[in-house]
Amino acid sequence: MNDKHPKTEKTLVIIKPDGIQRTLVGEIIGRYERMGLKLVGLKMAVPTAEHVEKHYSLDPNWKRLVGEKAIASYEKKGQEPPSRDPIEVGDRVIDGLKKYFTSGPVIAMVWQGAHAVEIIRKVTGGTEPRSSDVGTIRGDFVLDSYQMADTDGRAVRNLIHASGSIEEANAEIAHWFDEKEVLNYRLVQEAIMYDVNIDGIWE
Repeated sequence: MNDKHPKTEKTLVIIKPDGIQRTLVGEIIGRYERMGLKLVGLKMAVPTAEHVEKHYSLDPNWKRLVGEKAIASYEKKGQEPPSRDPIEVGDRVIDGLKKYFTSGPVIAMVWQGAHAVEIIRKVTGGTEPRSSDVGTIRGDFVLDSYQMADTDGRAVRNLIHASGSIEEANAEIAHWFDEKEVLNYRLVQEAIMYDVNIDGIWE
């Protein structure tokens, strides 16, 4: 097998405590499965604050970038952000995320398939549920917003974390899973999705 083929791409998805408490686990997994992605790793855990902080520090630019994104989102809606300093906003986001992720069990998953990172991000929807498109998981099942989260002094509740790039996915998978916990197996549907001539159905 050519390891560079898009069908071998993997990404990390975490169903956050609100996704579990709202009994949306089956719905979320079903959305990804119906697109043809393969679940190759799965575990349930209550992460520590240190584990969550390390997760969001794997990319040294994440704090600044999320701060800039949050500020821009406020400005787009004609609202005043809580600070104009992206690092300060990023620190507030991480503090909220630590409380959010440690409030109950989460489900960490590794999904594999063609363009897995991009496809999962597309079906999951934007970070802010309020502005996520109808048809995405966040757009269909959550009504939270940055404004409401900041008013309440908490992280936005958006059900899911999904890796933003292949590089990010590789680092995050290694942070949450041992190599032996990510399985390599065959699904029957892969013969239809990836067989070049689809002639395997006659074998």
